[in-house]
Amino acid sequence: MTQIDAVNSQILSVLERDGRMSNIDLASKVGLSPSACLRRVQELERSGVIKGYRAVIDRSVIGDVITIFVTVSLSGQLKKDALDFERAMNAAPHVKECHNVTGSVEYLLRVEVQDLATYKEFHSNVLGVLSQVSSMTSHICLGSSKDVRDLV
Repeated sequence: MTQIDAVNSQILSVLERDGRMSNIDLASKVGLSPSACLRRVQELERSGVIKGYRAVIDRSVIGDVITIFVTVSLSGQLKKDALDFERAMNAAPHVKECHNVTGSVEYLLRVEVQDLATYKEFHSNVLGVLSQVSSMTSHICLGSSKDVRDLV
């Protein structure tokens, strides 16, 4: 397992805000030589601490997007029920996040669709046909005052 010391923690923090930063700039920010910084980043990647890099897309720029948070209760508490539900959510392109949570429901989903008709289709023909689902509640996002996924 990779040691997450203060320097590695700083590297991760900087890369989380700007994954496209050059190694030279990163090294300067964390106080390392470029070669030492590169070795650390490569080790963080190799060990799986850094799982990858991605582009953060502002969907509102390329078209209207409605974000809906959906809480889902399962009808059963068997591991098979949870695995089947998670498999279905992994296959659903509108589901951007699927979290198993504690409390009165088992799952919290972040769903992105272009319009309410598309969401109704997802609600009825994806969630609504799963035998594992006993109830669901939709929360339409009106705005987000903080979303760290937007930091670039």
